[in-house]
Amino acid sequence: MSDITCKVFEIIRGTTHDGPGMRTTVFLSGCPLNCLWCQNPEGINDKLDITWDAGKCINCHSCIKICKNRCISEEEEGLVRDKNSCNLCGLCVEACPSKALEFTYKEWGLDALLKEVLKDFDYYQAFNGGVTVSGGEPLSQYKFVKLFFKELKKHKVHTALDTCGFAPEEVFNSLLPFTDLVLFDIKFINETLHKIYTGKSNTLILQNLLSLSHEIQKRNSDNINPSQEKKLNNSIKLWIRTPLIPGVTATAENLNEIAAFIKDKLYDVVDRWELCTFNKACINKYDKLNWEWQFKDTLTMEQETVDKLKEAALSNGFNEDKLVVSGLVKV
Repeated sequence: MSDITCKVFEIIRGTTHDGPGMRTTVFLSGCPLNCLWCQNPEGINDKLDITWDAGKCINCHSCIKICKNRCISEEEEGLVRDKNSCNLCGLCVEACPSKALEFTYKEWGLDALLKEVLKDFDYYQAFNGGVTVSGGEPLSQYKFVKLFFKELKKHKVHTALDTCGFAPEEVFNSLLPFTDLVLFDIKFINETLHKIYTGKSNTLILQNLLSLSHEIQKRNSDNINPSQEKKLNNSIKLWIRTPLIPGVTATAENLNEIAAFIKDKLYDVVDRWELCTFNKACINKYDKLNWEWQFKDTLTMEQETVDKLKEAALSNGFNEDKLVVSGLVKV
C-alpha cells in the first residue's frame, strides 16, 4: 500500500457527535483558518512542536537532565524550553514519566492508521457508526484523506469529512467519491466578519458549499431508479455546523443570514443544521501551547440565550426537525 503519511494530533474513540452512530474521529494537523475561538489550537500549525502540561508535571526534572542542548530550564513561571536551541530530538518527551511533555502531532502511515481505526470495526457495525476525519482542516492533507477514505470504503466503513471548506474546488471534489457525509462549517455569511474572526475570506468556502449542493442534487437525480445498493453507495449527506461564540457568531443577525442562505441556496440537500454552543474545555490546550486566549473568561451560554438564537435560526422557515443544538448550556 502507499507509503504516504499524515500528521495526526489526536484520535478519539467512541465519539457520537461527529456523525451518525458511534465513531472514531481522527484529527489532522494544519488549518488555513485562524479562528479566534478555535477549540483545537494544537491543530492549527502543521509544524512539529513540543507542548508542556503544567497540571501533569511532577517536577522530576528528567527532561532537564536528559536534554543535550540544555534548552530546558525551570523558571518562576514553570518549565521553559528555548525553542531556538531545541532540535526536537524528542529525548525529553521520551523521558517524561507523566506525559507532561508531548509532541504536537504524530506521523501515521496509511496502513498503520487504517489498522488503528479498524480496531473499532465491530462498534461501527453494531451502532451504525464509522470514521470521521477532522482537524485542524483535513483538506490540508487531502491526498492522504482520499486514500484513507478509499480504503475504508473497501471495508464498508461509513466515512465523514469535518471541514471548514477552505480549499481549491478540485481538492474538495476529489474526496467526494469516497465520502458518505460532509460536516461543513458555516461561521458567517458576512465576508468582512469572516475575515476579522478567521483571517480569511469565506468566498471560496461558500463556493465549495454551493458546488457540493449541486453535486448532491445531481446524485439524488441519478438515484431516482437505481438499485438500493447503488443508491446507498452513490449518496452524500450534508450537515451544516455553526459554532455559537458569544458576541461573535452567536447573534440573531448572523444566524438569520445563515438560515436565509441555507434556504435560498442549498435547496433540500441539508439533512441537519447543528448549532454548537461555546465551551472553554479547550483552555488547557492554550496553556500547554503558552498562547493567550481571548475567550478564557467567556461564560457558558444560558438556556434563555440559546433559545432566542434558535428562534433566529428558524425565522426564515428552516425546518425545525433538522435543527439541532449541541454542547453545554447553563440552565
